[in-house]
Amino acid sequence: MSETLVIRSADQDDISTIGYLAHQVWPVTYNEILSSEQMDYMLRLFYSPGSLEQQISEFQHHFIIAEIDLEEVGFASFNQVDEATWKLQKLYVLPEVQGKGVGKALMDMVEEEVRIHNGAHLILNVNKFNKSIRFYEAMGFTIEKEEVIDIGNGFIMDDYVLGKDV
Repeated sequence: MSETLVIRSADQDDISTIGYLAHQVWPVTYNEILSSEQMDYMLRLFYSPGSLEQQISEFQHHFIIAEIDLEEVGFASFNQVDEATWKLQKLYVLPEVQGKGVGKALMDMVEEEVRIHNGAHLILNVNKFNKSIRFYEAMGFTIEKEEVIDIGNGFIMDDYVLGKDV
């Protein structure tokens, strides 16, 4: 029996699912990169219900969710930066399904949505020490610059900004 992968749009009704998935993925993804204090702070900052609501309604972030056999296994979000440029804000897949094409399917959907809205360039931030850089490079992204972002509470994000034309 083959598994059925579906990518669907998300809305406010999916906020708890997005938060749950983030709390499953982040400890595995960032345990060697971030202190537990910074991880807890960032999860509260970016994935509290109020923060996700604000990202959707105020910042116009579009969220999509990946499902395998009706079970949510990953998500992505993206938004328009300017007339030609869009930004991938988030792309996370549960560790147990990584390597099965879910991340690629999410990325393909983001790129398609960017093209539909006449976008020409897609950027993203990734921690300089995150192994997912290889995934993004395989998807055609290249490093455009380095960026250090003060996120408050004494914490920073030390990132590469990657980009590609779509």
